[in-house]
Parts: sequence; C-alpha cells; structure tokens
Amino acid sequence: MFTIFRRRPAADEAPETTGAAAHSSGESTRTVLRAQGFSCPSCVAKIEKALKALPGVNAATVHFATSRIEVRHDPAVNSVDDLVAAVGSVGYVARPSVF
Repeated sequence: MFTIFRRRPAADEAPETTGAAAHSSGESTRTVLRAQGFSCPSCVAKIEKALKALPGVNAATVHFATSRIEVRHDPAVNSVDDLVAAVGSVGYVARPSVF
C-alpha cells in the first residue's frame, strides 16, 4: 500500500555511517515518514531525539513546515515499524510516506 523510497549506495560509494552509528551490515537506508499532531518547533526536537536514540539510526531530521520526517538508518537493525513506534512513543502519529 505504501511505497518507501530507499537509496542504496553505489558500488563505488561508501555507506553513510559514522562512529557509534556504524553497524555490521554496513547498509544505510533513507526512510521518509509523514507526521501528525505536532504544533510547535519543540515537538521537532522531541521526535528527532526519540529517533536518534534508536540503535541503527544514523540521522533523523524533522521538517516542521511539511510534517516530513527523514530517517537514515540500518534496515537490518530498525524496520519502518520501529521508526513509527519511536515517533508514537513521544506522543505523535507517523506513517510511511509515498514521497
């Protein structure tokens, strides 16, 4: 029902991982979610903090104006459902985005 856009590194391109965020699978996926229920910029920080606390998440960016959440993560460690649950754990609703 939903399409999740994922970009895999080219054969000659190193995956995006750094420091403690590096994982054994070496893969990094970009997942886009749409959020509902936040009304102020401080909500952005709460959502980003919850996502970045997950093992396997390399980066999380919430775009307040568009309600978009972009997460760079290791799919072997975190599924899309894990990301949605993390957003839900701080009181917001998220779902996978078509684009």
